[in-house]
Amino acid sequence: MRNPFGRAEHHPAPDTEPEPDAGPGADPGGRGRAGRRRAAGLPRSLLAVVLGALPVLVFPAPGLWWAAYVCLVPWMMLVRTAPGARRAALDGWCGGIGFLLAVHHWLLPSVHVFLLVMAALLGLLWLPWGVLVRALLGGAPTPARAAAALCAVPSGWLLIELVRSWEGLGGPWGLLGASQWNVPVALRLASVGGVWLVSLLVVAVNTAVVLLVAVPGLRAVGVAGLAACALVAGTAAWGVGVPRPSDAVRVAMVQPGLHGGPGGAEARLDRAVELTRGLAGQRLDLVVWGESGVGRDPSGDPELTARLSALARAVDAPVLVNVDARRTDRPGIYKSALLFAPDGPTGDRYDKMRLVPFGEYVPARGLLGWATSVGKAAEEDRRRGTEPVVMQLPEDGRTLSVGPLVCFESAFPDMSRRLARDGADVIVVQSATSTFQRSWAPAQHASLAALRAAETGRPVVHATLTGTSAAYGPDGERVGPPVGTDTSGAVVRELPLSETTTVYARWGDWPLYGAFVVVGAVCAAAGGGALRRPAPGRRGRRARTGRG
Repeated sequence: MRNPFGRAEHHPAPDTEPEPDAGPGADPGGRGRAGRRRAAGLPRSLLAVVLGALPVLVFPAPGLWWAAYVCLVPWMMLVRTAPGARRAALDGWCGGIGFLLAVHHWLLPSVHVFLLVMAALLGLLWLPWGVLVRALLGGAPTPARAAAALCAVPSGWLLIELVRSWEGLGGPWGLLGASQWNVPVALRLASVGGVWLVSLLVVAVNTAVVLLVAVPGLRAVGVAGLAACALVAGTAAWGVGVPRPSDAVRVAMVQPGLHGGPGGAEARLDRAVELTRGLAGQRLDLVVWGESGVGRDPSGDPELTARLSALARAVDAPVLVNVDARRTDRPGIYKSALLFAPDGPTGDRYDKMRLVPFGEYVPARGLLGWATSVGKAAEEDRRRGTEPVVMQLPEDGRTLSVGPLVCFESAFPDMSRRLARDGADVIVVQSATSTFQRSWAPAQHASLAALRAAETGRPVVHATLTGTSAAYGPDGERVGPPVGTDTSGAVVRELPLSETTTVYARWGDWPLYGAFVVVGAVCAAAGGGALRRPAPGRRGRRARTGRG
């Protein structure tokens, strides 16, 4: 097309972002227009926050696990319509903020403003994901871009889960695959590739649904994606067997149901002792107490040591207690699992290695120490253990070993995998969610043990101070009903043992390595122009210049 001066005009593609004018000839009203654009973008940003928060409904306690396969679709539909890469990145960031606020909302009474700061900072992880979604799904994608999206969008999400799983960033709470903790097919997938493989499949289904709904011309690609996901799930369901039982173990979970109040730690100890004595004569192999059930270090208290040893004799089984106290043999406060046999302490001790930010230590206390004055942050930092421990139970006629974890550590797949590889027959989680009893946190925390059981092929016992307590077999299926947060009592579960080594226990986090390869390949292809968007419309004849 010609203008009056005979020069061909250039029209940018509709999905490019016009740059603001600059220089002496700039429009004097440009600054006002920019302000109006920002004001117009505010409702979109708020919508992204809301849509990003939708996945919280798929976790316990709402437990709408089936919605996980479409929970990202509205957010991705918004991102793919972004007018430019910068807006897509902003949609990704705002959605990430909404996701983190929703998944961790129960922390608000404890950390206050730090929850908003954490969500804003970690939400930045979704910036490149938003750009990736728009680049591969925006506009009218080609079949090559659509096929790349089915692999790259889930891989990008998985890398976000990997980064935020670092302990210092809050740990792996709210991994999308963890929403499928009670789905047998998902548990079989977890035994192959851990919770990471489940997350990958869930996001892949969401991506395929977006192609079906938003890109009519590429519905065949979306159907092919759903078929591939169904094939993977079907192979896991019928091709991956459950761990073969080799024996059984009888474990008692003691839940005092007390926290705070007069007497504090001593009241919890007395109640746990009373409940444990009531288990006498039940042919137990192990009794497990919840986190912080003992408020003094038995190593420096002969009377307490004798009391716990006598308790083990009364029930004729070892008692695994959890101590939250200042150690007598070294400086600092530790959270430790100690094993007491009928003939006295075994000497086995595991000190918690991964601590909860703000709850058990304050990061950069010199800078952020004021958090203790506005929330329930730790007044004094707990000390860390240095290595995992597998404890041998004093059993007659057989060898039985236990791998303890403390509370937050059950969220980390690598820790239970390490214990299984070190020879643990049973993995025990000692937990306390006392601060969050009226929230979704107890149910979510207990559900994580199902994933850890399926991943390792080992039964997992999740015993708490105040609830929720639950036990899972080596296939990840729950054994018996859970013990609710309002219960003060002791229950016995007979759990099958297994010597099966799962694929995940053998090969570890291989889906994460695959995600790195896929994202790297897509970035390289995009850099080489292989995934470049076609110019909109038909290419007309070359315009002639005035001289031509």
